[in-house]
Amino acid sequence: MNPLLADCPDAVRAYLTLAGGADRTAAVALFGDDAQVTDDGHRYTGPAEIRTWLGRVANQYSYTTTPIAVRNDSAAGQTSVRCRIEGTFPGGLVDLDYRFRLDGSGRLLRLAITPSAEQPESV
Repeated sequence: MNPLLADCPDAVRAYLTLAGGADRTAAVALFGDDAQVTDDGHRYTGPAEIRTWLGRVANQYSYTTTPIAVRNDSAAGQTSVRCRIEGTFPGGLVDLDYRFRLDGSGRLLRLAITPSAEQPESV
């Protein structure tokens, strides 16, 4: 486990571990029934749409995700994780901000994925 994630909520750590792997069913189970994911300007609501989104993302490109910065606001149930994504997509390298909000039971309620304002220099 990346030491930056040590103080993150369980669902956030699990999502970042499972989402890029083969166990998308376990990743979807981390979300509440009315959860929403916003990625690439599209919103996905509920387990069925989130499962389809995860499958599309996982099958479209090969990539690795490395957390590089974390900000926790436990009182508000919000965690932000900046990740460096390297892979077979156009450009091959991008930093993305994952903004998580949890519900009262610790499940993922909202996830917004956006490009970071600070991007890595191309190699």
